[in-house]
Amino acid sequence: MIDHRPLAGLPKANIGWLNARHHFPVDGRADPHHTTVKSLYVWNDDEFAPRHGFPLHYHQNVEIITYVRSGAVTHEDTLGNSYEIAAGDIQVMSTGTGLRHAEFNRGSEPLRIFQIWLAPNQLGGTPAYAARRFPGVDRSNQLVVLASGLPQDTTADVVPLRADARLLAGRLEAGRSLRHEMGAGHNLYLVPSTGKIRVDGVTVEAGDGVAVVDQTSVEFEAVQDTELVLVELV
Repeated sequence: MIDHRPLAGLPKANIGWLNARHHFPVDGRADPHHTTVKSLYVWNDDEFAPRHGFPLHYHQNVEIITYVRSGAVTHEDTLGNSYEIAAGDIQVMSTGTGLRHAEFNRGSEPLRIFQIWLAPNQLGGTPAYAARRFPGVDRSNQLVVLASGLPQDTTADVVPLRADARLLAGRLEAGRSLRHEMGAGHNLYLVPSTGKIRVDGVTVEAGDGVAVVDQTSVEFEAVQDTELVLVELV
């Protein structure tokens, strides 16, 4: 089943320096049009104004993935980490027993990110942070695993994730297609960061969300050059 969630229909919030679209409700209220997908319960499409961001704030027992679409985000946390990650890069924060972190756009241009939250497969644990850069050429016309908690993905090139899920991304040239095979019982949630794509024949614009459930495979066909980000959930 393909559940297409157009960007224009997503709940939104604007607090001046932050303009956001929410693929899933962030206030805890049920939304029959934007239901969670297994352990995935937050996918925010955020735009930070220049020189603004979130000061130190607390998280516990959540896996937080940040995928930078454009600009650069500066991350600081109470583990002593201080990083700037740029477009196409990711960071994974396993909050475990709890930590505080801050996110800022210290540049002169808007920052656009996807922030993705997953329920962990085990509560508690020592908080951890990791970031990685993934050159675009490595993702040309293929999907690459960037972060994962699945046993088949435990390689040095994959950022560890304490969830029964994996994050993949790729760049698909206009006119190219690929089929992604899914394990039995797996679901997907995907968002094109740029471009336009058909998902099993359904036309999907940049920023739209698509949930894929009760299928063993899905075909992507790029209408335009497209950067695709997806989470596969067990």
